[in-house]
Amino acid sequence: MKVKFLWAILLFAAHFNGFAQENNHTLWYTKPAEKWTDALPIGNGRLGAMIFAGTAVDHIQFNEETVWTGKPRDYNRKDAYQYLPEIRKLLFEGKQKEAEALAQEQFMGLQSSSGDREVWVSEMKAGKGIQGNPALANFDDKLWKSIKVPSYEGWEAVGLANLDGAVWFRTTFDVPENWLGKDLILDLNRIRDQDFTYINGKLVGNTDNTEPRKYTIPAKLIKKGINVIAIQVLNYFDKGGLAGYKDTSKKIGIYPVGSNVEQGISLVKEWKYKIQDEDPPAVPQYQASYQPFGDLNLYFKPTKSTVSNYKRSLDISNAVAKTTYTLNGINYTREYFASQPDQALVIHLTADKKASISFDAELSSAHRKSLVKTLGNNVIALSIQVKDGTIKGESRLTALIKNGTVKTVNGKISINQADEVTLYLTAGTNFINAQDVSGNPATANVKALNSLKGKSYAAIKQNHVKEYQSYYKSFSVDFGRSENEKLPTDERLEKFASANDPAFAALYMQYGRYLLISSSRPGTQPANLQGIWNDLLTPPWGSKYTTNINLEMNYWPTEILNLSALNEPLFNKIKGLSKTGAETAKAYYNARGWVLHHNTDLWNGTAPINASNHGIWVSGGAWLSQHLWEHYQFSKDRKFLSNEAYPLMKQAALFFEDFLVKDPKTGWLISTPSNSPENGGLVAGPTMDHQIIRSLFKNCIAAAEVLSIDGEFRKSLTEKVNQIAPNQIGKYGQLQEWLTDIDDTASKHRHVSHLWGVYPGNDITWDSNEKMMQAAKQSLLYRGDEATGWSLAWKINFWARFKDGNHAMKLVKMLMKPANNGAGSYVNLFDAHPPFQIDGNFGGAAGIAEMIVQSHQDYLDILPALPSEIPNGEIKGLQARGGFELDLTWANGLLTSLTVKSKTGGNCKIHYKNNSVSIETKAGETYKLNGDLK
Repeated sequence: MKVKFLWAILLFAAHFNGFAQENNHTLWYTKPAEKWTDALPIGNGRLGAMIFAGTAVDHIQFNEETVWTGKPRDYNRKDAYQYLPEIRKLLFEGKQKEAEALAQEQFMGLQSSSGDREVWVSEMKAGKGIQGNPALANFDDKLWKSIKVPSYEGWEAVGLANLDGAVWFRTTFDVPENWLGKDLILDLNRIRDQDFTYINGKLVGNTDNTEPRKYTIPAKLIKKGINVIAIQVLNYFDKGGLAGYKDTSKKIGIYPVGSNVEQGISLVKEWKYKIQDEDPPAVPQYQASYQPFGDLNLYFKPTKSTVSNYKRSLDISNAVAKTTYTLNGINYTREYFASQPDQALVIHLTADKKASISFDAELSSAHRKSLVKTLGNNVIALSIQVKDGTIKGESRLTALIKNGTVKTVNGKISINQADEVTLYLTAGTNFINAQDVSGNPATANVKALNSLKGKSYAAIKQNHVKEYQSYYKSFSVDFGRSENEKLPTDERLEKFASANDPAFAALYMQYGRYLLISSSRPGTQPANLQGIWNDLLTPPWGSKYTTNINLEMNYWPTEILNLSALNEPLFNKIKGLSKTGAETAKAYYNARGWVLHHNTDLWNGTAPINASNHGIWVSGGAWLSQHLWEHYQFSKDRKFLSNEAYPLMKQAALFFEDFLVKDPKTGWLISTPSNSPENGGLVAGPTMDHQIIRSLFKNCIAAAEVLSIDGEFRKSLTEKVNQIAPNQIGKYGQLQEWLTDIDDTASKHRHVSHLWGVYPGNDITWDSNEKMMQAAKQSLLYRGDEATGWSLAWKINFWARFKDGNHAMKLVKMLMKPANNGAGSYVNLFDAHPPFQIDGNFGGAAGIAEMIVQSHQDYLDILPALPSEIPNGEIKGLQARGGFELDLTWANGLLTSLTVKSKTGGNCKIHYKNNSVSIETKAGETYKLNGDLK
């Protein structure tokens, strides 16, 4: 009996361990995705898709990395440098507002060309594109469609997807007898962007882009009984229509003067509408926006039966998403992945009963200029043209079936009674590089489909998994088991803040790695604000590359989490930016080298954008240069340093040699004009700039020494390093954010820019200046813990460097809490700024690693910030500066083993608690130590 019982326990333990292991690399759910941030992401670096996994309709929204607005153009104001001395003078005199006004007028980048709005508006007023005059009371609108008014998220949300242009709206209201003879108020709240509003054919109001829209209607215009409201709405860009207020309790309506909308007639209802024109003049933009490509919908034959055993999942160990369910006694399975070797999104549908798979597959796009055509009985193609831009794209959907029938009907692929179906979704554009858009969008499709020809699904999947795992398997993490691994991911997320579930933090680290592999493969564009996933034509912040933290944060995991090869897209981008940045350096600062302000896009714009109070920040190129030096630090790849990193770093440093000026008050070299990102306006001498520039100069000196070159340049930089304004401690014991001691200790601003020197830099360390480190910590305590998603991720790294693991873990739990209209994580574990921004996923993953090992002080610091909630663990494949790869285990909070693999040889210093050891290593050799470093 005892033997049987023991055997049962062992079996259960094995089963649970297997289940737990699966859940340590699997996100899974018991219901389909309802919204985009529930869906599961797949990607191969170039193509990305979001899988909704419905049973009646499966929605797959997809992207291709080069679908952007805009075109190659000059972003630079040629004579901007002439205004630089005056802007500096105004800042030195304390005239910030005047400096910002001058900079806004003369120092911002050039916007894209705009159409002639005046001409278009007069054409719309004159009735071009519409028959008759819809303003008139007796106009016949019987054949017009209806739309819900107001539409708080723009008319796009209620049926007019992605429309900009002119639309007429009409409705009626019945006037009570006791209103006759009274002036009335028509309250329309908010209209985007301009309206011409008529009552019974007479114009009563016209407003462009302000709110509220409140018009007084003279009593003589109102008649007894039915009255007609007609509104011509002109929308130039983004959301349109009668939009109402964000506060939806404020209704639109009509009422007598002296009363209020609650006592009046509500106009919240269905209105008649007619599109007059959908081609308004282009709205000028500083930079371009990343765009969605299209949507694939699979419509399954309707059935009255209910679905059971539903599960959708994403296995990040092999980058395969899966949907399984039972219907009419048949078990259905769908698998989805984005193959890099075959450059296709692949969907495989099977059932455990023959002839059970029937559905229609349809391609569509949010782009107004899009067209679907049939290329064969099993192939359809979607063509798109980006509005006001030069990018054209083509995607193709190809269906291969086993038994059953396949044909194309009305531009859809129709499949009936198949045993098995494989769908290939491919896509390409005319983008060749940032200067050349002469490509053929069909080329990528033809190439991919030729590559897929004759291959079995099993072989395609095997090649995909093998290529993906060449990155993924370089690193493993285990923080132990937990009860919550049995829960679906959404439930596990809800419980994480109050649960003991360190394994979920381990999953989050690996998910960060999964997302980076999926959005940044060698040969692709770098991961943008949303990685590679975006479903909106006007995404938040253009889904661009924000270079005052967000782009850099995307690449924090590459070195430490053993994904070094994924830096290649970033390094290629830096090369492109150094070329356009050299033009900007000359035009704006009359300086050598190259400069990058706080944003860039597909076309490598480097000029200041948006507003002068935050858009003139000069350190983007210097910060990106830090990534080049870090790659050398981790890899010790001298060839990379000589051929790629140092030339770019040197040019970035040359810019600052010319740019830095003497502060008239202190005599220090300072950076001006600039800002402390998005905080405090245009200033002279923000601390962050000085930390970044000082680090750049020091890195250039060290690199030139390694390469034994540029003696004079080294000497010049060495002199300047000591003259740059130092870090300062202010009156509240804080690290000053600016040159003067003006920090507001009550400020909870999300950017904590002046702590750059703590992380990701090493301008401030415990060993070099403990007092300054304490001041930096004091600054962070004043800022508080609450923040947006990416800011929480940055703070995790700060607290790790402050060696306070429990505080860092508290922020991990805040980053990994359900995002209910605030910061945290969405159901699919995407980071919520909010809205979705992927940088928090990457910064959070790097931050957890920083709690385990640090190497920025010229030695390996083992378990410097281990939180009490992760008492046991094992990590393999963690990378450290000096060219070392580490495996380590710990139990009950104490190190039990450490294995160091030396890639390039050299001295390896190791610190753990009060122990330290120094090993002279040989390239390729492995060194094993116990918990006492022996």
